[in-house]
Amino acid sequence: MSQVIQSLRRTVIPAPMAGGPTTVDLVRAAHQAGSFGTLGLGSASVDSARSQIDACAGIPFGVNLFCPQDPLTPEQLAAAAELAAAEGATLPDPDYSFGFHDKLELALQGGARVVWSMFGTFDSEQLARIHAAGAEAWTTVTTPDEARAAATLGVDALCVQGPAAGGHRGTWDRTALPDERELAELVTVVHEACPHIPLIAAGGLRTAAEVSRALRRPGVVAASCGSAFLLSKEAGTSAYNRDLIRGGGVTVCTRAFSGRYARGLETDYTRAHPDLPPVYPMLNSVLKERRAQHDDAVAYCLVGEPLAKIRGGSVADILDSLCLNKH
Repeated sequence: MSQVIQSLRRTVIPAPMAGGPTTVDLVRAAHQAGSFGTLGLGSASVDSARSQIDACAGIPFGVNLFCPQDPLTPEQLAAAAELAAAEGATLPDPDYSFGFHDKLELALQGGARVVWSMFGTFDSEQLARIHAAGAEAWTTVTTPDEARAAATLGVDALCVQGPAAGGHRGTWDRTALPDERELAELVTVVHEACPHIPLIAAGGLRTAAEVSRALRRPGVVAASCGSAFLLSKEAGTSAYNRDLIRGGGVTVCTRAFSGRYARGLETDYTRAHPDLPPVYPMLNSVLKERRAQHDDAVAYCLVGEPLAKIRGGSVADILDSLCLNKH
């Protein structure tokens, strides 16, 4: 059992949301309310990661990191260049490492209780360092094969992410089609594959009843909710995206947000590019200027299903609405 999860008064954990929604205030509020907050540092600069980690001193906290990816192939680069040309944009020199190694070092030096990987897992040396620092290693998985690989290496918990989750699917292979099995079925098959490792259920959980059902699945010890906290007062969700979420709409899971599969509000761009190639992380740079001008046609509002059940209030209020009981 994860000692971090075992120590909590809540069985709901705010998911780490990269790109701004998860703030230091949200992490601190989660701790204050008896839960556990994790900084979403995957897309943050190393300097920003350092600042956020320093600001969490004095409380238990986690960090979520994007695992390094293989460079784009020549064909994928050509596809990205074609998309950029259509927008009059220039492709940057990408950092396929996402600053992973520097951020991992900062997390361990800064006293993180959990290092949580996305788009892959840790190698044996990294796991040894995490455990030597007294921290736990968690990994997001979307298939039984990913779960087996992470469990074999020795991670302490698996976050099983279903298709209703907002933001990026945690698929390890950016070229793969995401598993579309519903969360309940996905949790079941992951538990069958890895019966001795604690599971965190994630994706589309909006009510205490839904959380309670997820917690009754074999192996599940906690629930992770991201979109449920997007409208919280402590979240860093922009005013523009808050308005988009409150306005409703249809969500889609597509590569047309970033080049990796992610779920968010449908736009003209996602409708026009249903079969976008796996050009992550180039697409954000291609559309950066239009998105900065709040062009609805290319809006980057990553959010899960269902939209209608997302509420505002404080982190504590939202945790109260998701948890039938406190430990």
